[in-house]
Amino acid sequence: MLGLLTVGCGANPPEQAPAPAAASAFESDLAFLRQHTEVVVLSDAPGGAQVVVAPDYQGRVMTSTTGGADAASFGWIGRAAISARQKQPHINVFGGEDRFWLGPEGGQFSLYFSKGDPFDLDHWQVPEAFDWGKWDVDSKSADAVRFRKRMSLTNYSGARLDVDVDRSVRLLRPADFATHLGSQLGSDIRMVGFESSNTITNAGRERWQPNSGLVSVWILGMFAPSPSTTITIPFVPGDDSKLGPVVNDAYFGKVPADRLRVKGPVIFFRGDGQYRSKIGLSPSRARSIAGSYDDERRVLTLVQYTRPAGADQYVNSMWEVQREPFKGDVINSYNDGPPAPGKPPLGPFYELETSSPALSLSPNEQHTHVHRTFHLMGPAADLDRIARETLGAGLDDIRKAFE
Repeated sequence: MLGLLTVGCGANPPEQAPAPAAASAFESDLAFLRQHTEVVVLSDAPGGAQVVVAPDYQGRVMTSTTGGADAASFGWIGRAAISARQKQPHINVFGGEDRFWLGPEGGQFSLYFSKGDPFDLDHWQVPEAFDWGKWDVDSKSADAVRFRKRMSLTNYSGARLDVDVDRSVRLLRPADFATHLGSQLGSDIRMVGFESSNTITNAGRERWQPNSGLVSVWILGMFAPSPSTTITIPFVPGDDSKLGPVVNDAYFGKVPADRLRVKGPVIFFRGDGQYRSKIGLSPSRARSIAGSYDDERRVLTLVQYTRPAGADQYVNSMWEVQREPFKGDVINSYNDGPPAPGKPPLGPFYELETSSPALSLSPNEQHTHVHRTFHLMGPAADLDRIARETLGAGLDDIRKAFE
């Protein structure tokens, strides 16, 4: 018990035990998660890169770290929703830097609105199958874990879709970075990388048809915002009359110019968590990569994904009845903020998202969408080189994007 040791007059005070070292951001996040749920920690070496996956939260990657003395934590974690331990309206904002969803979000084939409801935040509801409840662990090892889930969904038009999900999360190595991104890390760069491989199967008896609604695999990563975070997305340049607009910035109202810039073949979008806004890139404009740079923490984040050659139909998630429900976006980025004056944000956080094509699958037919995330820390010169080679913009370009 504390307080029982007394010191007589004139005696030397007892030596004080050294104060415990402050927990790193990653250690703090991991301890918090372990207080509330079971987690699977993927790692290939003590003190090195680690990836935290939560079966109770639909197999999400909650956070990750490169390891090292400071052990930064890269995923945004929804502590309020996790601590509540009860289902929340609209969405359970558990967070996580790789979560499984299905699209579309809006439109006549939406999975997030009931038939006849207006497309507004009061009526928006994430389907329970991928918003609440534990996903079964099929297998796990030191560096990978696999989940399975069967779900039945009904879209805005009343069509039922039975879906089997097979989801694996795997720790990636430096060699994987070079393979998938075509850039070398350098010996002084610390990296954590992981991929989710997400296979869905039509578990019903009928083919999924465009006239009743198709679905897509949709992977979203939630990250902690900062005033110095800039989302950086390269695009395919060319004439708007042939390729369409460079960026769709009309999801929640047009994004102001001081928050979205197009310079050369690169889009810059603020990831500060202060203004609710969303952008998207169409199949004709999207490349296979997106990223962000947090100048405050000196963290370069890169997201890369698989995209079938020639795929041009993607579900449209605009919150409206749509003229073209399969003219949607491949890459999206969301910046959180108050949805209305006086209302709190969901996080705040920012997101990097990728989608599979719209899937017209026959019974027992399947499709796999792979989404990869890499976080890099190290010398500015190395980060600058990698950013140029992958995103087409150096660190100075990113820092000065809104000047």
